[in-house]
Amino acid sequence: MRRLLLLLAAGAFVGCTSPLPAVDPQMAWVDFATPSPGGKLLMAERLDNQRLSDGRYFQVTPGSHELRVRFDFEVLGGGSGLMNAPLERLCYLTINYDHFEAGQRYLLEARSIAFTPSARLYNAKREIVAEDRLTNCVM
Repeated sequence: MRRLLLLLAAGAFVGCTSPLPAVDPQMAWVDFATPSPGGKLLMAERLDNQRLSDGRYFQVTPGSHELRVRFDFEVLGGGSGLMNAPLERLCYLTINYDHFEAGQRYLLEARSIAFTPSARLYNAKREIVAEDRLTNCVM
């Protein structure tokens, strides 16, 4: 039993450190960033309502797509005692963009101001091309 647990743990670790796939020049690539200090995790969740197996990026065909990301962040509590501890928040942000171009790289940036998350999609020139239109926070 102990050996099985070690194998499962090792397999999970290897899966987390696997290299990203090669960028396909016929597709658009979307990287992630969380510039706000409370941002803990930003992962690809769904592409056009289909669950993804690798949450580290989006690689999409040219054209229109709906991107859904999971954004985990901390909010500093107020008051005294336990209320000073950071509160964790889990939100799903949805962004639609109609003009993905083959061979282009995009950056999806998520940030939070207090309890309110937001996301923006930037093109290679660092121009905002889309913003989140739907936010669903569960915590």
